[in-house]
Amino acid sequence: MGFGDLKSKSGLESLNKFLADRSYIEGYQPSQADTVVFSSLSGAPAKDLVHALRWYNQIKSYSDKDRTGFSGQKKNISTYGPGGDAAPAADDDEDSDDVDLFGSDNEEEDEIRKKRLADYAAKKAKKPGPIAKSSIILDVKPWDDETDMAVLEKCVRSIEEDGLLWKASKLVPVGYGIKKLQINCVVEDDKISTDLLEEQITGFEDYVQSMDIVAFNKV
Repeated sequence: MGFGDLKSKSGLESLNKFLADRSYIEGYQPSQADTVVFSSLSGAPAKDLVHALRWYNQIKSYSDKDRTGFSGQKKNISTYGPGGDAAPAADDDEDSDDVDLFGSDNEEEDEIRKKRLADYAAKKAKKPGPIAKSSIILDVKPWDDETDMAVLEKCVRSIEEDGLLWKASKLVPVGYGIKKLQINCVVEDDKISTDLLEEQITGFEDYVQSMDIVAFNKV
């Protein structure tokens, strides 16, 4: 059950597949589930395991103290992942939704209680939550020293998506007269993925040889 041995290739592939449509192991914010799984890895996943690597870099960006303070309780590693039996713990204020504040043996009062609870749940659901954002630093490598880096950067910055904001950049020497573009961007996690960025950036194949993630931090 779960991911299996996360120090093995099959375990890491299982983790990568699991995170393909998830930001975290459980829920919509870092929890002790992420701490347990992160601690079970022997290091960063391979670059081709893009979802697992994206998650790993994000959890790694937190300090040990921060990870200790994540919400939830630590459970056995086997309870997380595909087929695991762990479920996200409900917040205390959510637990209070289930408290029978209007308990009665009277059927009419039961209906009133249900309506009030339904109205409260609907009102609570309408409240917008905080927008999760991340700051990402990318390395964009050209084919050779003859690549026009000004045009390359112009191509990268031409990518426009809802939830994507390009920031500062610089050229970093890599040897033999070749320089790579190191550029920062801020993304809304629910709208922009590193897969999308890589697909669009490497799409400028006349200028771009490859793209790597240098840093991935929560804003």
